Order: sequence, then structure tokens, then C-alpha cells
Amino acid sequence: MEKAKVYFTSVLEPQSLVKLYEKLGVKLPGKVAVKLHSGEDGNKNYLKPDFVKEIINHLNGTVVECNTAYVGQRDTTEKHEKLLEKHGWSKHFPVDILDSKEELILTNENGTIIKKNIVGKNIENYDSMLMLSHFKGHPMGGFGGALKNISIGLASSNGKRYIHTSGKEDATYEDLFKSDHDSFLMSMADACKTITDYYKENIVYINAMVNMSVDCDCCEDADDPCMKDIGILASTDPVALDQACIDLVYNSNDPGRDELVERIESKNGLLTIEAAAKQKVGIKDYELINID
Repeated sequence: MEKAKVYFTSVLEPQSLVKLYEKLGVKLPGKVAVKLHSGEDGNKNYLKPDFVKEIINHLNGTVVECNTAYVGQRDTTEKHEKLLEKHGWSKHFPVDILDSKEELILTNENGTIIKKNIVGKNIENYDSMLMLSHFKGHPMGGFGGALKNISIGLASSNGKRYIHTSGKEDATYEDLFKSDHDSFLMSMADACKTITDYYKENIVYINAMVNMSVDCDCCEDADDPCMKDIGILASTDPVALDQACIDLVYNSNDPGRDELVERIESKNGLLTIEAAAKQKVGIKDYELINID
């Protein structure tokens, strides 16, 4: 089987994201959604508008987000829109909260744990998508990259609860912490498959390995980064992309890598990659191509 191509640069400049996208050889058609993490109020680690503005403008893209399942400044459309403005997203780009009005059910009949994914209905307004992810640790998933952004990131508020609880209907906030953990990780993979099936070849992925804390951008008071920045990677395969990022962490000589590895392994985070590969979201074998 041919290996997936993953492109890498250590040059941490806005133009690098455009260069990586062009290396993929894919022209995203029509109206392009750019899914990123807008950053919880108080979080300092999320990718900032100045860093990603060139790639968003290059694609004439719309920044898209979904409301959260946890209490914070992004759990309702009204609060989320105010935070998008505060963090500068609305100032620089058109923005769209995908689940601001209605939801859409996407199905995966071959899902291991869940057979459906609940996303924001506004996803129907976009012909293609750039999944622009901040690679870092995560307090529940072990790590957050492309696969988490495709699944939890694109799920509606209700859909996030559904994935977190491995398919519990009408799940509450309290239910988020009661589900079997490995089932949650595999549910993310099942949800990923619905998105890759939906967009087919009209979705590409960029991971930025910067500000790598053990905590997610969802955390208001996230830990400071534990590792030095590594670089930016891009691929048409989200499984290969996340696997390449994991390998760069594991193979790093940075003294802080042990802290991030401990977070990944303590939450069995690698299971998400394994489960996504089994769901044929992508493949783990890749060729890392340095464009510096």
C-alpha cells in the first residue's frame, strides 16, 4: 500500500500554511469552511488570527465553529459570537457557528460504537473544508489534533455530548464523565468517518505543533506549553497526519516531551488513531516530506 504524504516545515510563519496547502496539490472547491478552535476565554495557547490569516484569506474561507457541551463562554451561540469577536476572529474573517440554528445527522452504519454523528446543519452551506488544528495534549482525549477536530470539533453541542457518552441519547453535562473512556475514543473515530465520507476529497488537514500544552484550547486556565514548538504539517490524510505529529513528539529530545507523552498514554490517546485507521478514515503509514 502506498504511504500517505505528510508535508512538514519548521518555519513558523503565516505564509508557511499557504505553502503547505499548495504542496498538497488540492484546490478546495466552492465555498470553503475553515474549522479551527476559537479558544476558550482565558486560554492563551490557541492559534491566533494573525498566524492563520494568510491561509484563510488565500482560500477566501469562512471560519466555522460549533458550540461546546461544557459550561463556559462558548456553550451558547450568543456567548460564542461575543468571544469570536473578542478573540479577533470576527474582525478579520466571516464566521459561522454551524449549530447556531439546526442540527444535521450523518450516519456511519459500520461504526464500532456509534452509528450516527450530530453536526451543525450549516455544514451544508460549504463545498469543502480546511481542518486547521492546533496539535497539543488534551485532558480527556490524551491529545488533540486533526481527528479530534473532525469529530468533537465539528459536532454540535448535543453531538459532543453524544460522542462523549458513546451514544447516550439526551445526555447531560454530568453524563460526559460517566462513559467508558475507550468507548469515547472509538466514538470519536466513528464520528470522523461520517465527516470524511461527507466531504470525500474536498477536505484537507493542517496541524500546527506550537504552544504544546498538555491541556486543550477548551481549558480556560490551561497549563503553559511543555515543549518547544516543532513545526507545521499538512496532509490529505488525517490519520497519517496525527500519527506523524505523535511520532515527532515521541522522537523529540525536548525534556518536556515526557510530560506530553504521559498525558497521551494516561488517556490511551493512541487508541483514537488505531480506531480511525480501522474505520478507514485514513492510514497510519506515511512519508514525511520536509519542504524547508
